[in-house]
Amino acid sequence: MSRNPRLLPLLSGAPVDRLGRTIRDVRLSVTDRCNFRCGYCMPAEVFGPDFAFLPRAELLTFEEIALVARALVELGARTLRITGGEPLVRRDLDRLVALLRAIEVPNGAEDGESIDLALTTNGSLLAPLAAPLRGAGLDRITVSLDSLDPAIAARMSGSALPLNRMLEGIAAASAAGFAPIKLNAVVRRGMNDAGIGALVDFAREGGHTMRFIEYMDVGSSNGWRLDEVVPASEILAAIDARHPVEPIAPSRPGEVATRYRYRDGAGEVGVIASVSAPFCGDCTRARVSADGHLYTCLFATEGLALKPHLRPVADGGALRAALAGRWEARDDRYSELRGAATSAGTAVTAGRVEMFRVGG
Repeated sequence: MSRNPRLLPLLSGAPVDRLGRTIRDVRLSVTDRCNFRCGYCMPAEVFGPDFAFLPRAELLTFEEIALVARALVELGARTLRITGGEPLVRRDLDRLVALLRAIEVPNGAEDGESIDLALTTNGSLLAPLAAPLRGAGLDRITVSLDSLDPAIAARMSGSALPLNRMLEGIAAASAAGFAPIKLNAVVRRGMNDAGIGALVDFAREGGHTMRFIEYMDVGSSNGWRLDEVVPASEILAAIDARHPVEPIAPSRPGEVATRYRYRDGAGEVGVIASVSAPFCGDCTRARVSADGHLYTCLFATEGLALKPHLRPVADGGALRAALAGRWEARDDRYSELRGAATSAGTAVTAGRVEMFRVGG
């Protein structure tokens, strides 16, 4: 794989991995806990009532998360996304947002660059928190919404919480000034693929951006099967048949969704084809787990421990050097190699970190 010149460092000394990719996007997991049990992430039969989540003392503090984020911004990151588990189960999240909002782009960066601060949530706890998060400086919100059918939504989320809770969260976020809100749906054949059109209509009517994600073989527990994947081409055909679309150029290097605009001008929609059309060559993402490990791929088997540089006393220089060194050694391209690792319709998943630990 040759180097992509669009991904070369924008700052002097910014690290470049072995495939020419820089750090631009960071997922910051604040907890491994979640109030849902989505089958593609935390299936209830594996993560039951007795499952041992991280003790609170093992979680990075908000101040430690901000220190790691600041170091990654110094190395080139420009998008910081707060994730979980379900991030809103962690109390006082607006305080973390304020700490991250205070991070400034280093001198020498491109003129006008700033930090894009986002959050991904299932929306069930969002309604009372949307306004405080906006007030603390959060720029964008993405809400997972797999179906508008209450029964299918309950089946996919593994939760007894009513669908209206998520819809109320979306409405509250919109009222708080988040626009457009991105809505993510993981499409699984035989489960929610018949509801693509309803989701498209809902997003268009609300002024939101719908994004459909191919069902991925993340972690080691979701029982992934290739025949349950609805490829992006099929999803796009269903969208186009209902509301004709045309492609849009990526807004930035490393963008994971292929974007389309509705020909009638009613917004846009995106499709993430990580199985049928992998995009490893443009991947600029790093992930920090709630317990303080850096992962350089969603499908990683191990991470770099950051706590030795944070506790008992933080050493910013050593932290930055460790992060840069791990990125420069990075050669991850799992999705591009998936075909060779897939046998009889099932990917080899043993030993991979679970998605809820690294925030998707």
